[in-house]
Amino acid sequence: MSSQPPLSVPLREQKLLDVKLHQLPAWIMKRDFSPSGIVKAFRRGYDAYFNKYIDVKKGGIGGVSMVLAAYILLNYCAAYKELKHERRRKYH
Repeated sequence: MSSQPPLSVPLREQKLLDVKLHQLPAWIMKRDFSPSGIVKAFRRGYDAYFNKYIDVKKGGIGGVSMVLAAYILLNYCAAYKELKHERRRKYH
């Protein structure tokens, strides 16, 4: 049984959950913020979501309901400016 230290992964290749708090600014600066990098990041997120919740043998309503909840929340946030004026109005 060898007692070798684990191989260190470069900061650029680490997942967000594996990054220590003091490494966070350096990790963020190593991200690709070009338009193609942002598209690739969204694509990786979509693929991970699809593989975890949609493309499974025994799927349920959970994956689709998360998309629906996010859609409702984003639409509410977009319409909040108009909705806040009607909070205290009386309709009679």
